[in-house]
Amino acid sequence: MSELVFMLEEASAKAMLEGLLPKMLPAGITPRYIVFEGKQDLEKQLVRKIRGYRNPTARFVVMRDQDANPDCTAVKAKLSELCRQAGKPAALVRIACRELESFYLGDLAAVERGLEITGLVRHQPNKLFREPDHLGSPSKGLKTLTKGLYQKVGGSRSIGPFLDPDNTRSASFHNLVTGIRRVAGEMAA
Repeated sequence: MSELVFMLEEASAKAMLEGLLPKMLPAGITPRYIVFEGKQDLEKQLVRKIRGYRNPTARFVVMRDQDANPDCTAVKAKLSELCRQAGKPAALVRIACRELESFYLGDLAAVERGLEITGLVRHQPNKLFREPDHLGSPSKGLKTLTKGLYQKVGGSRSIGPFLDPDNTRSASFHNLVTGIRRVAGEMAA
């Protein structure tokens, strides 16, 4: 069985991926999700969880938020090293710059459709939403923009199916999608 196993910092990432991945993964590749209780839990248990995974042919994607850490590359390097220690140096590691919500702010059409509200798309040309990875707190920005309608897990579940995988406004979202497509292509070959 071809499994693509996602090691995730939080439940909202799982909710988003459950909506997004059906548009991206070829038939025959089954996504699995292991959700941790925050970034410290992810880093603490990652090696053990990967080593203990029963399917030896499974491929892994590790994803977490950058949050307040000023050095995204250091976060990625640390997670990549943990994957190497677990015996899976080819694991895909992706960091959401600053938060998962930057993916949503880069695709306000998906937010409108997912949360069933109107008038957000007109904000997309604003500088804040053209490059949402540069925002200090995308989650606060999204809550403000949606007048409190956005909630982390429920909002991610609602918005995920409408995200455009070809959207490049959030560079970290684009890198995630490109990486998943590459790994899925290797698995399908």
